[in-house]
Amino acid sequence: MAYDEYLADRVRRTLNEKHTPFEELKMMGGLCFKVNDKMLCGLLQDKQSRENLLMARIGEEAYETEIEKDCCLPMDFTGRPMRGYTFVTADGIDSEDDLSYWIDKCLAFNPMAKSSKKSKKR
Repeated sequence: MAYDEYLADRVRRTLNEKHTPFEELKMMGGLCFKVNDKMLCGLLQDKQSRENLLMARIGEEAYETEIEKDCCLPMDFTGRPMRGYTFVTADGIDSEDDLSYWIDKCLAFNPMAKSSKKSKKR
């Protein structure tokens, strides 16, 4: 799986404009952005449709309303959707305002998100 480098640049620019320190991590065949050592959002390309997607970690409360939008798809890697995460299609991140909206949603949830357990090095 790949991700759109242009979209990655747009996410970087948006986070920089918001004065948000972030890290990048290539994983799940795409690119993840982390804030405060927690996954904020990610980029990947759908294997079947080849559509570029933003994986947004917005939390379960926001998920309930946002998933109703045409541009949102359940995040489903294993056959079971992960609540609190959504895929946003290109239509939902086409403009800079649209992308900023989703980044803001992710940033709003980030302080409440649990960080993943760090693996111990041997």
